[in-house]
Amino acid sequence: MIRVELNSPEQQLDFGRALAQWLTGPALVFLHGDLGTGKTTLVRGLLQGLGHPGPVRSPTFTLIEPYELGGRTVFHLDLYRLGAPEELEYLGLRDLLDERDLMLVEWAERGQAALPVPDLVICLEHRGDGRLLLLTGRTPRGQAVVAAMASETTSNQGFGKPD
Repeated sequence: MIRVELNSPEQQLDFGRALAQWLTGPALVFLHGDLGTGKTTLVRGLLQGLGHPGPVRSPTFTLIEPYELGGRTVFHLDLYRLGAPEELEYLGLRDLLDERDLMLVEWAERGQAALPVPDLVICLEHRGDGRLLLLTGRTPRGQAVVAAMASETTSNQGFGKPD
C-alpha cells in the first residue's frame, strides 16, 4: 500500500498523471471516498497522463464516459446514482469488462456485487484542507503497479512511501 498526503487539487492531478505511466495494460481501478474528496480530479490527472487534452466530467448522470486514447479505451464510471448492482447489466457491463483496456470506477461499492475484484483500489479521505490517498493492489497486476510506483515515486516524485 502507498499512503500519500495531497495538499491541493494540483497535487491530486499530479498523482493521477504519475499513476498513468504505470497503467500500461488492462486494469480495473476502484476509487472510494466521500463527496468532494477529488475522485474525479484524480481521474482527470490520470486521463491527462494518458494523453487526453480535453475536459473530464464526472459521469454522475451518464454513469459512463468512454475515452479513446492512442488505441486504448478508458471507461470512467460513476456509480453514485446506481440503485442496485443489477442495473449495471443495462450498461452492458459484461461487454465492457471483456473489451476494456482501463476501467476507472467511482463509487464502486454501489455495484461491487456485479464487479470483479479490482486490480487497484484508491481511497481518498479528507485531511484538513488536503487529502489522504491510499493506493492498494488487490491482484498480482495491481500489486506490481503499487510496488513499481512506490520504488519510483519515493526516490523521484515524493508522492509517498509504501506501508
